[in-house]
Amino acid sequence: MKVGFIGLGNMGGAIAKAVAKVDGVDLLLSSHNPVKAGKLQKEIGGELASNQEVAAKSDVVFLGVKPYQVGAVISDLGSAVDNHALWISMATGVALSDLAQLLPGHDLVRMMPNTPVAIGEGMTSFTAKSAEGRDLFKRLLAKSGQVVEIPESLMDAATAVAGCGPAFVYQFIEAMGDAGVQNGLSRQDAIEMAAQTVLGSAKMVLSTGQHPAQLRDAVTSPGGSTIAGVVALERDGFRYATIDAINSALKRNQELG
Repeated sequence: MKVGFIGLGNMGGAIAKAVAKVDGVDLLLSSHNPVKAGKLQKEIGGELASNQEVAAKSDVVFLGVKPYQVGAVISDLGSAVDNHALWISMATGVALSDLAQLLPGHDLVRMMPNTPVAIGEGMTSFTAKSAEGRDLFKRLLAKSGQVVEIPESLMDAATAVAGCGPAFVYQFIEAMGDAGVQNGLSRQDAIEMAAQTVLGSAKMVLSTGQHPAQLRDAVTSPGGSTIAGVVALERDGFRYATIDAINSALKRNQELG
């Protein structure tokens, strides 16, 4: 199966790395940045190609361009899109109905991954036009991490939580690391401790099925140091700031649409 990529930015490149791990896939890679595309090719294999070659030769095309570029990029492909491939878009805010107008007669999937798909720990939400498209999409993303199908009406919310979420988590890890350095830890040790703590805590949520509040209570002794920190977070608006960040990202997603 030939799987093509038009656009190899941070998200497109991350998806390409995950798809490259699937057996029976030959990659066609296209990017406006040939240096970046060449570097990725050396890492994961595949063939460098033009946008037109990707569209004409691929059984599946991942479209990884900016939302405002989607119409122009597809228009520039001309008759190359006559090949009835499955098209998968990761453009924020671009609905299946919009894609259907640009790619009439094609099977379509709209997806929103996050960058940890590159290491097999991603969270990808998607909505598909057909059952066949859904099954093929899930096969191609099998090595990417968690994949969940949701109604298209919830894609903006999923994008805000999972697509934007890694940036917020990185900020949290950085802040924990700064506190460790402030109190005498080396930068390397502080970041490693913070990152592993986030990783382990997240795995506890997923593996136990317990509510995060239950797991928090399990490490919060009466009168202890953890509750002192929890109270400080509440006093400083940690919970509200997190919710506000998600809602601000959601609003922007809707504006981009």
